[in-house]
Amino acid sequence: MGIIKAVNLIFDYIKRDEEEQIEEVDRAIDGLNLDIQEGSFVAILGHNGSGKSTFAKQVNGLLIPTEGTVLISGMDTRDENHIWDVRRTAGMVFQNPDNQIIGNVVEEDVGFGPENMGVPTEEIWKRVDESLEAVGMTAYRLKSPGKLSGGQKQRVAIAGVMAMKPKCIILDEPTAMLDPNGRKEVIRTVQELNRREHITVLLITHYMEEVVGADRVVVMDEGKMVMDGTPREIFSRVKELKEYRLDVPQVTELAFELRQAGLPLSKGILTMYELLGELVPYLKEQIRSQGE
Repeated sequence: MGIIKAVNLIFDYIKRDEEEQIEEVDRAIDGLNLDIQEGSFVAILGHNGSGKSTFAKQVNGLLIPTEGTVLISGMDTRDENHIWDVRRTAGMVFQNPDNQIIGNVVEEDVGFGPENMGVPTEEIWKRVDESLEAVGMTAYRLKSPGKLSGGQKQRVAIAGVMAMKPKCIILDEPTAMLDPNGRKEVIRTVQELNRREHITVLLITHYMEEVVGADRVVVMDEGKMVMDGTPREIFSRVKELKEYRLDVPQVTELAFELRQAGLPLSKGILTMYELLGELVPYLKEQIRSQGE
């Protein structure tokens, strides 16, 4: 069993009237079964309303299943005796870093979580040092978070979660409010943490380029898992993704269009280097044959 396991998971958002009678039921997750292995980098894609962010909140115990089970390192999120252990195991980074940063100085903010957990002072500062170094923010430790860029703030938020020593980090659209440079900065940081610290990463995003380096991509639609595979396998299915109202990385789209036009290119090209690696030899051959 993996570090995150959802079994027949159902979650309903229930709207009640003034008399607490059920007025409307909106099923956000519908019979989801998903097993995520420790140390992996898994991206979850889906259009707005697909259930991906609701699932992220299930993993951290912010929402509890209507039916079914969510297990985090074998702990049932329904079990109130284990809810804080669940949240220590699976740390959450939200869309807006301003909602997660509360300290007046970067190092104090990063140390806030472990301090609340009752970690001894000496160990707190050790964790602060390690976490800031891991996200490349050591030079900013005495700065005010309010003076940082969006990408830098998000890296501080990640460091704050890291200082609590989670086995898994859930990132719920962490780059949605950032500019392109900030997005690259944060995703690079997350990939490094996954590779170097072997922390399980669950990335919820709608930016296709961000998932190219993931081990696994899960696509959700109407609360169900509709696609599951490696980035190359998923992005090979361009027409199917478009049916689920999703895009593909720009270079994948370009390769797809060229392939449709008759060029002998592979399916699921993910990077410009891959595209050029196939396109240049083909163009050279065309030039050579025309010169004969």
